Amino acid sequence: MEVHHGARNETPLERDDRNFGELLQELRVIQTGVQILFAFLLTLAFTPRFPELDDFQRGTYITTLLLAALTVLLFTAPAVVHRRLFRRGAKRRVVDVSARLAAAGLAVLGLALTGAVLLVVDFVLGRAAGLTAASATLLACVGLWLLLPWHVRSAHTRTRAGLARDPAQAPSGAQDTTERKA
Repeated sequence: MEVHHGARNETPLERDDRNFGELLQELRVIQTGVQILFAFLLTLAFTPRFPELDDFQRGTYITTLLLAALTVLLFTAPAVVHRRLFRRGAKRRVVDVSARLAAAGLAVLGLALTGAVLLVVDFVLGRAAGLTAASATLLACVGLWLLLPWHVRSAHTRTRAGLARDPAQAPSGAQDTTERKA
């Protein structure tokens, strides 16, 4: 019998349960930061210096506030979808939809973070500094949240492909060339 190191001995339903649990844990980690950002933006309009914002800054504020609100909605939607479809035999769909909602939430969060940085740095240091800081923030989000995972996945795929061609070169316990979908 062939041994598949790293393969999980779980049913499709158990895998869906695990994947949904992992997704919810990831969202719990992210949600705190999103809530803090949203609270900051909500209270900003009630500060004494808010009337000093120019039209660009006010537009940035409103746009960023709405992006933060959308982020909260996208990150809480998986729990709502799960609750509405609870015990209806739709776990696979719940996991798929929830993963897409979380991915969309991360994209919108990147824009909300960019907008918040633009607003604050523009107000404190000026427009050029604000645009520079916002660009750097957006690039950091794209780099860390999109390019880094893509690079890690590509390197992992290349490594696994090399092991599949020459299993003798694999370190002990790494001969598994079958990967289950996570």
